[in-house]
Amino acid sequence: MAIFPMPPAGFDPEEKRRISLERARELKERIRDYLQVKDKILTGLDLAEPLEAAREKILAIFNAGKEQWADWHWQMAHRITNVDLLSQIVDLTSEERQSIAQVGKRFRWAISPYYASLLAVDSPGGPIWLQSVPQEAELNDSGGSEDPMAEAFTNPAPAITRRYPDRLIINVTNQCAMYCRHCQRRRNIGEIDRHQPREVLKAALDYIRANPEIRDVLITGGDALLLSDRCLDWLLSELDAIPHVEIKRIGTRAIVTMPQRITPALCAILEKHPPIYINTQFNHPLEITPEVKEACDRLVKAGVVLGNQAVLLKGVNNNPHVMKKLNQTLLRIRVRPYYIFHAKEVKGTRHFITSVDEGIEIMEKLRGYTSGLAVPTYIINAPGGLGKTPVLPRYMVFRDDKQVVFRTWEKKIISYPNHH
Repeated sequence: MAIFPMPPAGFDPEEKRRISLERARELKERIRDYLQVKDKILTGLDLAEPLEAAREKILAIFNAGKEQWADWHWQMAHRITNVDLLSQIVDLTSEERQSIAQVGKRFRWAISPYYASLLAVDSPGGPIWLQSVPQEAELNDSGGSEDPMAEAFTNPAPAITRRYPDRLIINVTNQCAMYCRHCQRRRNIGEIDRHQPREVLKAALDYIRANPEIRDVLITGGDALLLSDRCLDWLLSELDAIPHVEIKRIGTRAIVTMPQRITPALCAILEKHPPIYINTQFNHPLEITPEVKEACDRLVKAGVVLGNQAVLLKGVNNNPHVMKKLNQTLLRIRVRPYYIFHAKEVKGTRHFITSVDEGIEIMEKLRGYTSGLAVPTYIINAPGGLGKTPVLPRYMVFRDDKQVVFRTWEKKIISYPNHH
């Protein structure tokens, strides 16, 4: 095992510059493979014109105008839920039509008109397609669990999920703008969209009041932002009035699947209740569009802190270059990459699951190769509701009471004193 020492002192300025230039060339070579492909990994920001054309086509199908497109209530009321309507937006083979219809008998599906515009510029089997269009593989999945995180056993009060000492979840709805094909809570998606009744939310709040160690509350679902503005304002006000609740978090994918939800009125409400952290789920650069950027700009101006929780999905983003482009583009719209989740063993979704080795390889190609801000934590949710477990490449090689030996992102081995 070769140990790399620190450079010796005493070099003259010319020699230092020579070494610096040589090092710069070496660093540039390390990202040559990414530089060769990054411009071929398109973002939604690159496709503004094709997306506009797709939007016009969809509006013509619905005989609607731009004012309706911008209305999130219209988007919700016109979700695509049948094969005939979907086939007017994208070309479907007879086999695909049959497959979608078959899957729909067992697993609910719905796609917002907005997300369908992304689907129209993607290719069949592409990252947008895989996340939104039902696949026959969903029916061929004989394994997996309806509830791999055992949420039914971490439910000490109505609408509450608690897996950690100082924080918990309020599940406020089963409704989403789109029912993602990899959804971890697809067991909650019935034929009817339901928000939790006010009485249930009051019981959840009572539990939080009675447990003063709870300092962090995550409002999620379904999609928390599909609650009405009035209900969100009430719920956030109730949490503000609990002295030991320090921060509120909101879990939503509406920013990605229906950015029209991020209205000035909603942002005015959120601005009243700091500190608020919103975590969303972008899984591919194509999902970052001009409309998404506009929504994120509104949220940031309202004082909301934005984070992203990507899911590692086979065929969508299990590629180091795609994940790097995703995270770098997220930073451009002021969304901090927070987690990459290893896909859970949810029944009907296991065709999305990659190997853990693929996740570690992606982390190897992020750490050191791009800004630390663009490096999320790779997480495996321990089965049975035992919580998030970070998974890292092996950087620590050896440790005793005198020294630690570790490897750098370039796989160079370094000895470092282990001081007491």
